[in-house]
Amino acid sequence: MAVTRTDLSTSVSLSGTLGYGTPRTLPGDVSGRVTWLPAQGATISRGHQLYRVDDRPTVLFYGSTPLYRRLDTLGMVGPDVRVVADNLRALGYDIGPQPAVGTLVTPVPPPPSPSSSASSSSSQGTGGEEKPPDGAAEATSPPAAPAGPAPQQVRSGDAVLTSALRAAIGRWQRAQMVPVTSVLDVGDIVVSTGPVRVDSLKTQTGNDATGDLMTVTGTRKVVSVELSADQFGSLRRGDIVTVMLPDGTSTPGHVETIGTSLSTSDGADESDSAPTRTVTVTLDRADAAAGVDAAQVHVRFVGTTKKNVLVVPVGALVALSGGGYAVQRPDGSFVPVTTGLFAQGEVEITGPVAAGQRVVTTS
Repeated sequence: MAVTRTDLSTSVSLSGTLGYGTPRTLPGDVSGRVTWLPAQGATISRGHQLYRVDDRPTVLFYGSTPLYRRLDTLGMVGPDVRVVADNLRALGYDIGPQPAVGTLVTPVPPPPSPSSSASSSSSQGTGGEEKPPDGAAEATSPPAAPAGPAPQQVRSGDAVLTSALRAAIGRWQRAQMVPVTSVLDVGDIVVSTGPVRVDSLKTQTGNDATGDLMTVTGTRKVVSVELSADQFGSLRRGDIVTVMLPDGTSTPGHVETIGTSLSTSDGADESDSAPTRTVTVTLDRADAAAGVDAAQVHVRFVGTTKKNVLVVPVGALVALSGGGYAVQRPDGSFVPVTTGLFAQGEVEITGPVAAGQRVVTTS
């Protein structure tokens, strides 16, 4: 056997669960009756409906900020407005120019409702001037005007509800075949970081829409692995792994997320069960594990790597009586060596040896 110069890496193979990741629950955001639901396993992408309430669609948009308020006032500023602007633009709608970051924008309050106008006019005389009560002196100065909305500064990641964006909302509503109001309510869209797959349905048509409606996952297959503290210590997001599939083939992947919370096995005594974190591995090939929605797999994680080192099989090491190790030449002489990394049946060595030198080995 010859001494070789190569890269040497430790690795650990752990069991994992292939699927679409941890499902998340979508609750209903609008009162009414559920009138349509997608099929379990369906994939929903940007601009398509997730469900219908009172025959009005709730549509999927992409982003990281949910719609948390009613968008009805010109000049509203925020990241939720940015989500609407970005998605309408991606769907082909002209949203017009947006104010630059740092611009001060003053929201324009909606006009007073007819009821408030009527109430105001009822307290005035026929001449349009307010009459003081009997015996009271006339006011010498006009009442102070109510303060208007404070200006808001456009920050990075914000967008502004401009007239052009409101017009685009109206055109989008027309395409959805809903009343054109150019106003978006919280229940009109659901925001996700990307397309979703319907994992399970939690309700059925005809039920009240304010409860949990469904669970969804991402559309790419991932592997969930539980790692103990001594295993995830050196793990980093983006680390390359190898996934062994049920049919015996392997496919590359990478670490997508490392859970931040520790957990123990269900029903296990915490004193007897080491805490673990859930590590999510994404398969690099979109066609990997085609036709398999869920399965047990094995994931090989690479640990320490030594590059361009001299290695021999572990069976080439000879323990010396005074301590330490040596390798034996074919002529029977021994060469003392210092061992380094052990991995996959091989060991790193340093000493008076060179690549290509022949040594005796038991394996």
